Amino acid sequence: MTSSNHAIAALTAAIRTVPDFPKPGVQFKDITPVLADAKLFASCIELLAADFQPGAVDTVVGIDARGFIFAAATALKLGCGFVPVRKKGKLPWKTLEESYDLEYGSNTIAIHTDAVKPGARVLLIDDVLATGGTAAAAAALLKKAGANILEVNFVIELGFLNGRSKLRGLPVRSLVVF
Repeated sequence: MTSSNHAIAALTAAIRTVPDFPKPGVQFKDITPVLADAKLFASCIELLAADFQPGAVDTVVGIDARGFIFAAATALKLGCGFVPVRKKGKLPWKTLEESYDLEYGSNTIAIHTDAVKPGARVLLIDDVLATGGTAAAAAALLKKAGANILEVNFVIELGFLNGRSKLRGLPVRSLVVF
């Protein structure tokens, strides 16, 4: 077993399943045990950054809110900037916005208009790929800004929800798939 496989096995073992959270029937995947363990957190960041060397990525973009944790640390590892994609109304400057549908209703995310330069090489990161709506909206937002999305990375993918299908045409990588 390679060190990468050992790291993924350790990550998988550390992710806690919380039944019936936030509502009955949901099996919530809790990443806080990974964050609480410095070695696991560091190996997670190593794995998220594994496809790139410093200088190959201009900006790591993280999706509100847990994606910020992983994206910011990955940006430090790669020696580049970090940009947050936030919920509408949370950013203080001029923004680009993208709306997407939820099971009941819709949501809108935003990025500062000057956060990502046209042609910037971007790595997009979030903690979980579930139905794919938020990630697809973030990717559309980055394309609107003129970014070149190198990869979309997730710590966890809930494969049974088929969220990857909303990211067709983009390279998608998940460390752990349930």
